[in-house]
Amino acid sequence: MKQHQHGTEPSPVRLGPDPSPPEDYGVKPETLRRATLAGFAGTVVEWFDFAVYGFMAPIIAQTFFASESVVISLLQTFAVFAVAFALRPVGGALFGMLGDRLGRKQVLITTVLLMSGSTAVIGLLPGYQQIGVWAAVLLTLARCAQGLSAGGEYAGAVTYVIEHAPAHQRARWGSAMPTATFFAFAVAALLSFLLSAGLGQSAMEQWGWRIPFLVAAPLGLVAFWIRRRLDESPLFQEIKDSTAAPEHAPLRTTLAEQGKPMLILGGYISLTALSFYIFSTYMTTFLRNVVGMDATSVLLSNVIALSCAAVLAPFVGILCDRIGRRRTMFASVFLLILTAYPGYLLASSGTFGGALGGQIMIMLGTVSANVVTAVLLTEVFPTRVRYTAAGITYNISYALFGGTAPFIATLLIDLTGSPMAPAVYLTAIAVGAFVAAMLLPETSGRRLGAGVDDGSITTAAEPGPR
Repeated sequence: MKQHQHGTEPSPVRLGPDPSPPEDYGVKPETLRRATLAGFAGTVVEWFDFAVYGFMAPIIAQTFFASESVVISLLQTFAVFAVAFALRPVGGALFGMLGDRLGRKQVLITTVLLMSGSTAVIGLLPGYQQIGVWAAVLLTLARCAQGLSAGGEYAGAVTYVIEHAPAHQRARWGSAMPTATFFAFAVAALLSFLLSAGLGQSAMEQWGWRIPFLVAAPLGLVAFWIRRRLDESPLFQEIKDSTAAPEHAPLRTTLAEQGKPMLILGGYISLTALSFYIFSTYMTTFLRNVVGMDATSVLLSNVIALSCAAVLAPFVGILCDRIGRRRTMFASVFLLILTAYPGYLLASSGTFGGALGGQIMIMLGTVSANVVTAVLLTEVFPTRVRYTAAGITYNISYALFGGTAPFIATLLIDLTGSPMAPAVYLTAIAVGAFVAAMLLPETSGRRLGAGVDDGSITTAAEPGPR
């Protein structure tokens, strides 16, 4: 069995969380907090920008597409939504390789600027009535730029933060990124709610919908200022400084060496992706277009549910560190299987309480899946290829199951005539994620660093120092 740089034999795969004391990277508490703030701030900007598109989908549909059918216009809008996700794996591979070669910090600065700039462009685009089909073309190009930047953002932010964290608190600190995503969606929903309530439907459709997109520009500059003041991650610096450590592997080698764990983890992340977008983005469309609720009530219920998710995520992170990754994965699967159908059934009642209650039910499993995914992205892959492998795995899963979620949910309801179709779809994916969770070993407390974590997680998991 392969020896690492200190000459000791790696331990066999563990099935429970490691009780070892924390791994010491020499990171000061204030440095860890600053790194977490930077990851949080940039992720908020990225996901706020992505969220706005989903919340404004009904207005975007009538602004950029000419179809007289509401369903067809929505399908076209969500198809453009999915196109951005199709570019995310490309962004994950591109920025992942750059992040593994040049460092995490520089790439994270680039991604936040690209996302905020492309989002602001959407807010300035003329509609179909002004330039015809070119409106949809330009919208698609802007969404492609968003997709590229998002592909390099989340996996990179998670990697950067967790590479600073002690081994026994990785999920706790890593939960800052799921918290940021839910917080960003909550802020986007709140801004959409305030604009809808304050401006009225007519003004929103004419010009009010552009405001959330234009807000992206100043937010991006703030995140850029925070990130440019950071140092490089200690684990990446260890790789860079170590003469014994291998150079960053090219993409083909990364896929060959890490293909199996990437495939298994991707199977679980399919549930993370689908549950997140079924809960956040599609739920507002479902409540407005299928249930028939008014926009302000829908957005208010969504703001409350997303805010609850943001508050819950750090506590799930603490719990995940205590009980381990596998138990957290299984809990998320069972929660979503048990709540998907009742949640959508309750939400379809047409009342504000029913809409909020249904979202809260689905939120529990969604938060659990997102928190454990964040830490798995770091613990499953070796430091030297972590950004690349995590970026590709995460973004392919989100392209296949997250980006297509609103489109498939809308299509399933139209084909079956049943408003419960999205819940059945979510339940089916949860069953598949259970199989993937069974195949992943426990990674809690795994040692990370140059020459330590090069072995595949499916064959050996090195615990922290005892």
